[in-house]
Amino acid sequence: MAQFAQFLTYGIFALALGFLWGHAGILSFGQAIFFGIGAYSMGLVSLDMLPGIPATALNGFALALAISAAFAAILGAILFYGRSLSGAYFGVATLCGAVILEMATGRWDFVGGNNGLFGIPPLTLPAVVAEHLSDPAAQYLVAFGASLATYLFLLWLSRTPFGTVVAAIRDNDKRAAFLGFNVPLHRTTALVLSAMISATAGALFATFFGFVSPTLIGAGLSTEVLIWVAVGGRGVLMAALLGAVLVRTVESMLSERFGSYWLLVLGAVFVVVVVFSPGGVFGRLFALQVPRRLRTHANPRIICSSASVAKPAVGNPTST
Repeated sequence: MAQFAQFLTYGIFALALGFLWGHAGILSFGQAIFFGIGAYSMGLVSLDMLPGIPATALNGFALALAISAAFAAILGAILFYGRSLSGAYFGVATLCGAVILEMATGRWDFVGGNNGLFGIPPLTLPAVVAEHLSDPAAQYLVAFGASLATYLFLLWLSRTPFGTVVAAIRDNDKRAAFLGFNVPLHRTTALVLSAMISATAGALFATFFGFVSPTLIGAGLSTEVLIWVAVGGRGVLMAALLGAVLVRTVESMLSERFGSYWLLVLGAVFVVVVVFSPGGVFGRLFALQVPRRLRTHANPRIICSSASVAKPAVGNPTST
């Protein structure tokens, strides 16, 4: 159960990128930045390394959400306003940020350097659930509840007017701007929400497994989550979550069977899925209908009247 709890934690991370990439159309190659921010925030607070902040899990989550939201807002203000980077340009910018932060974290002794932080205490739950989160069953329950809540929240958000505008910007940002929508603001808001969810997943990871390291904030994990979402189906939230669980499970099986060559096999599987199933393994299976308020029902009377007006009159030709 402990391993499956880890997979669900990664699933929450995949949900954040699935919303940002699949629904908002923002491809981020540095999503692990926010995952790492959440993990390190929880680690520093839980180990009482920040003076003035009590060492409680609640404060750890609060700090993770605050720092990730602020960093994403600054990143959005820099990249979305002005020249408004998007597509591959935004992806390259976030990838460079992930590489820089991974190197900086590895050389910063305050956060443990390359060794990271160890001995992070688990969450304390009510006695009804478990005495401590070190119990694998309790880990699974918390991870399952968090992933379900995240999925329902993002599903609701994607079907609100805000989600509709974000999807319209994804499809045609120039037309959305012409209609009067603030494209940079909506993109920045989507990035901030995705960052906060990623940070929550990182904070949960730190409490589940008791350690954080620079690899949680770098390009490696950012690339992995892209694979999870692409394999599952970036256009469907549930598909992104299940993609993370599926790929992590396959990774465990391949590493045991093929040893050091498992990455090559996984890469081949990823290529096959992208080429032959662009919508992902679970995309079509878990795709939902368009919200009722967006469905258009044509009025037959209007169509008929329009057709009769457009039909030219037929008469005897007049000779000149």
